[in-house]
Amino acid sequence: MSRRRVSVGQGTISIVSKVFIDTNIFVYAIDKRDPVKNARAREILTRTVESHLPVVSTQVAQEFYVVATTKLNADRMIVKGVVHNFRNMEVVNNDLELIEQAIDIVAISQLSFWDSLIVAAAEKANCEYILSKDLSSGGIYRGVTVLNPFTGAEPA
Repeated sequence: MSRRRVSVGQGTISIVSKVFIDTNIFVYAIDKRDPVKNARAREILTRTVESHLPVVSTQVAQEFYVVATTKLNADRMIVKGVVHNFRNMEVVNNDLELIEQAIDIVAISQLSFWDSLIVAAAEKANCEYILSKDLSSGGIYRGVTVLNPFTGAEPA
């Protein structure tokens, strides 16, 4: 695992960064229409799960199911299996407080509501990074840095 080391007195504490994974990474991981993006998305997910603490939100699970079953016409039970595996990650529930935070982010940053909800969830989970193809890579929102792993940007 990729760890940052922090000295505390005479000891050292290892810190693993939390990384929020946006819906599009999961979609590309099952989308066979673009083999290059498919392979890259799978590589990104594997590396993130092995080296960091992955985080998703209920929004990601919902969006993934809808896109995978409608746009990609994927088998519903296979998609359900992927969603079931989200249990192995931290899942942020989208509640009223998170929605209000997203509205504040919209007002300040001019992001769409749905992108702002992703940022709010990542902030709530204390993520260091958001992996997304849709948000502007290098952007920092509420202390969370956006990285587009399809352009080579990856968490430290």
